[in-house]
Amino acid sequence: MADLDQIPVTLIDGRETTFGEWAGKVRLVVNVASRCGLTPQYAALEELQKRYFDRGFTVLGFPSNQFLQEFGADDKIAEYCSMTWGVTFPMMSKTKVNGRGRHPLYAELTEVPDAEGQAGRVKWNFEKFLVLPEGTVHRFRPTVLPDAPEIVDLIERSLPR
Repeated sequence: MADLDQIPVTLIDGRETTFGEWAGKVRLVVNVASRCGLTPQYAALEELQKRYFDRGFTVLGFPSNQFLQEFGADDKIAEYCSMTWGVTFPMMSKTKVNGRGRHPLYAELTEVPDAEGQAGRVKWNFEKFLVLPEGTVHRFRPTVLPDAPEIVDLIERSLPR
């Protein structure tokens, strides 16, 4: 796997940086969508952000319209997430997570298998990749809730006390 921290990303406000801006943290990368049946997962994502941020954790939201359930413009996505869900975690500019032209971060992350040993394309909105400070990646499919025990246990074990 390539050095994820070197991969460029663009925040929803247009600021360019790299995934390494959050190096040393436990990072939960999630492809999000505003008009999906799983959109209420934003509440649990924000709760994780608030609970663990001070210990070195962050959620990183990557809006994607590849499943045709996201607004067209970044400013509309940002407004929706802020006003509807009170999102405080970093959000990226709209991102392709599958296929030709997919974001380089997702090209790397999708090589990681899930709990059933399946790697490959993102299956739906709200697929989660927990990136630990040393670079280990754990993959969780969309229906695994952000506050599921298997995710929270990994976060807890990976953060300083």
